[in-house]
Amino acid sequence: MARATGVGSFPGADQRDFDEALRIVLGELGSEGGLPFLPEVPGRGTHAGMTGRAVGLLGELDADLQPDGWRLTGTSGAPALDQRRARSLLAQDLDTLEERAAGLTGDLKVQVTGPWTLAATVERPRGDKVLADHGARRDLAQALAVAVGEHLADVRRRLPDAARIVLQLDEPALPAVLAARIPTASGFGKHRAIHPPEASEALQWVIEAAGPDVWVHCCAPQAPIALLRGAGATGVMVDLDLLDADGHDACAEALEAGDTVVLGVVPPLGAARMPKGTIERVLRWLDLLGLDPEQVSERLLLSPSCGLAATPATQVRPLVDVLRRASAGLSGGA
Repeated sequence: MARATGVGSFPGADQRDFDEALRIVLGELGSEGGLPFLPEVPGRGTHAGMTGRAVGLLGELDADLQPDGWRLTGTSGAPALDQRRARSLLAQDLDTLEERAAGLTGDLKVQVTGPWTLAATVERPRGDKVLADHGARRDLAQALAVAVGEHLADVRRRLPDAARIVLQLDEPALPAVLAARIPTASGFGKHRAIHPPEASEALQWVIEAAGPDVWVHCCAPQAPIALLRGAGATGVMVDLDLLDADGHDACAEALEAGDTVVLGVVPPLGAARMPKGTIERVLRWLDLLGLDPEQVSERLLLSPSCGLAATPATQVRPLVDVLRRASAGLSGGA
């Protein structure tokens, strides 16, 4: 049966907003037909954003927060205050999840920024992005692999034994990394393109450390679906509106091969489509690909097309409800 889930981020600016986001996730998606997840509320500050949460996980690399963003500082084992704050905030969120999800018996998804988006956003100790240095890229990816393994072990320890953990690697910058579209620090040039074998290798390190259930989210045009699956991802998360012909074909191949496709079908801003309209849109897409809904529904999930950080708080629950009802409708439910 098709299920509904989310990309990760929710609106808000303080801990009460995280608590509300978790209530919505567990309440709307915690039963059959939904995939709950650990929400992110980046409006709480840089430490709670996708880069800050990933930097906070890094135990083998130290980092601090500069005016231009996060910067690696070395491997002394003495993380700076900002990195410790990011780590502490994530631990606090996990404490809340552990308390609220004590009866969870199904799957749960957690999100971590992938190695290439991290390399495109974090600076080296001597300036410019990690992306500029082969050795730094390698060190960051390997440190992230270790951190992801430890993070997932911590999450599993906090949840009931019956719960299955799915890792979502967020790689919105990967197409730009592959196409040499990431600006240098000066702003006058672009970083060199990363060749697919190197991109795949770094992803593979992280995916292998995470285990068998890893999906990669890329809400950008030209998402490299074949590369992601070749690196070991068992699922891809894409925005239906951004798929080109190659992307449609790659999603069909993934579904036919038994992998998961999470289809972004509801925009995070503006009025959400009614469930019926969303169902009809997905059915037209499956028909275009020549796929039988009954045969692929167990491997198909519906989500917002991107995160909900900018969505008005009053629209979040109705949007999630549309996804939940649409996924039930695809499966023949009410």
